[in-house]
Amino acid sequence: MNTTTIQLPNHRHLLLRTRFQLLGGLTFAILLPALIRMSVDPRVIWSSNMQATIFAAFVAHTSGYLLYKRIGNFPGVAAAGYIFPTFALTYGLVFVTIFFFRFDYSRFQAAASFIQSTLWYFGLSIATRRLDPYRLAIIPGGDVDRLESISGVNWHRVSSPNTIVQYASGVVADLRADLSDEWERYIADRALSGTPVYHVKQIRESLTGRVEIEHLSENTLGSLNPNQAYLKIKQAIDWMSALFVLVVFSPLLVFVVIAIKFDSPGPALFRQKRMGYRGNPYEVYKFRTMKLGSASNDEKEEAITKIGDARITRVGRFLRTSRIDELPQAINILRGEMSWIGPRPEALVLSNWYEAELPFYRYRHIVRPGITGWAQVNQGHVAAVSDVLEKLHYDFYYIKNFSPWLDVLIVFRTIRTMLTGFGAR
Repeated sequence: MNTTTIQLPNHRHLLLRTRFQLLGGLTFAILLPALIRMSVDPRVIWSSNMQATIFAAFVAHTSGYLLYKRIGNFPGVAAAGYIFPTFALTYGLVFVTIFFFRFDYSRFQAAASFIQSTLWYFGLSIATRRLDPYRLAIIPGGDVDRLESISGVNWHRVSSPNTIVQYASGVVADLRADLSDEWERYIADRALSGTPVYHVKQIRESLTGRVEIEHLSENTLGSLNPNQAYLKIKQAIDWMSALFVLVVFSPLLVFVVIAIKFDSPGPALFRQKRMGYRGNPYEVYKFRTMKLGSASNDEKEEAITKIGDARITRVGRFLRTSRIDELPQAINILRGEMSWIGPRPEALVLSNWYEAELPFYRYRHIVRPGITGWAQVNQGHVAAVSDVLEKLHYDFYYIKNFSPWLDVLIVFRTIRTMLTGFGAR
């Protein structure tokens, strides 16, 4: 049998290796500042505060690198944009802990380590931007035709089972399709050679950040069950942070209440029945951002906020854009009805409408609804059924990939959303 070998450039460049990136970062960010200090005073390395700082910086740097790499694996993430917030988070947590326990540490060493950590990975991202294009070989047959429309990947369609594509990042096939014996042998040989083989649905989810449910199968729903251990840990973190927000930001909350009262007549808080965790209705609390008026005969239309909605007050428009109107939902979090991050809860009338129109809509209630979520930071506010179906695909991706790494990414994107006003109505 004659075989044709297509050689793509080997992307395993030295700069792309985990060992080089991490060891180089530790050397540049920790060892180099320590050597500079030692050049002035060689005895400084033996001081307890210097040793404690080096150890803390090692923990913060390694944690920051691992978090940065995990976040970079999620769809649509330009990893370089998350270098600074990621390392600010890990260094901040580590050195706040040190400060809390009153350990002595070197401020010069800590600051230099943080600054040089971000500089190292920014430099690497610039140097490697063109070195590691993601290359995937496509096996013809089944539902693979839509793949090439997904950007950010160099797609290479394999024309014959006699063609071997070397140095590809993986091989993609519709493993549910009725492939010929030759193609099945080809896929098996690629797997045996160490090349990852992906099902078309799996690779589409990882590249788009959406999970499309086709039918209620045991395997499909099983893969969507959230991590129960993290579910409990997350609830504890939610509760403590909600209590912190209500206590620390109480002056701001009082000021917002006064501003709403001066801006338009009516109560400062808006209450609405929404569908919650495990399909149980609950009453959500938000700052009122709309004028009080006569109730509409169409509950569904009244529950939908349109672009440029005339009911929104002057103060309300600012509260919506900045997302400050969401802060009273910390009360719902304390009551165990919500989380900071999760699928956005809908008004009961809208939830019932969507359930009647969209299969599997109820399954999004398997986790607690959130103030922000994966769909919100990717899609913004939507109401039409066709748009809600897209949101449902994002919600299912969140449930399937339920993890602290994805939650951290959503927090970073939510901050960006608050600064830009994306999706506000």
